[in-house]
Amino acid sequence: MREKFPDEITAANALSTIDMLGWAFDKFHPRLALASSFQAEASVLIDLIHRQRGADFRVFTLDTGRLNQETYDCMEAIRARYGIEVEVFFPDATQVEEMVRQHGMNLFYDSIEQRKLCCGIRKVEPLKRALNGLDGWMTGLRREQAVTRTAARKVEIDREHGDIVKINPLADWTHRQVWDYIAAHKVPYNKLHDRGFPSIGCAPCTRAIKAWEDQRAGRWWWEEPETKECGLHLRTA
Repeated sequence: MREKFPDEITAANALSTIDMLGWAFDKFHPRLALASSFQAEASVLIDLIHRQRGADFRVFTLDTGRLNQETYDCMEAIRARYGIEVEVFFPDATQVEEMVRQHGMNLFYDSIEQRKLCCGIRKVEPLKRALNGLDGWMTGLRREQAVTRTAARKVEIDREHGDIVKINPLADWTHRQVWDYIAAHKVPYNKLHDRGFPSIGCAPCTRAIKAWEDQRAGRWWWEEPETKECGLHLRTA
């Protein structure tokens, strides 16, 4: 099947979001899962998939141990609304303990290298475990979100995770489209969005933004825009 991927991916990239979801499940289910950090985009995708499949789909999340309470509240609201299970992956406790022992609890403020170390232990390693055994994974990544994401395609080969397929059904959606959908369908969403957080991650690494700032300005706000990725969404083929 893999030798057919180039042509299939070219064709899939031209599909609408709804048709792409149908294609993804026809092609990869049950070895397919949606990665959710319980931001607005994930809420939209969960609602869209539920309309096609009911509760017959996998959702996983990475609990770094540093999340906001509002993120847990959103997770519970999603579970109650759609009747789905959420697979939660935690970082390895021994690695976290050693990191904090050596570098302190707030090491991410000290340097980009320290911040990436923290992201690697708390997010990247758990993601590898979450993707183990999958043929494809879906994300809420959008091109409009950041300068590091402008070239994102709807369907890609994820070279960092064993050449599985990475599907970004909302890649070409705008911020307005996301929120119009949430309003139209009364979709549960993370209430931090109402407090000026367009992008939500770990509590100490995320802040509200000003009206003139870009959507990712509140993530790792002490860094330059070109470095604001944690390693979950590296450039793929």
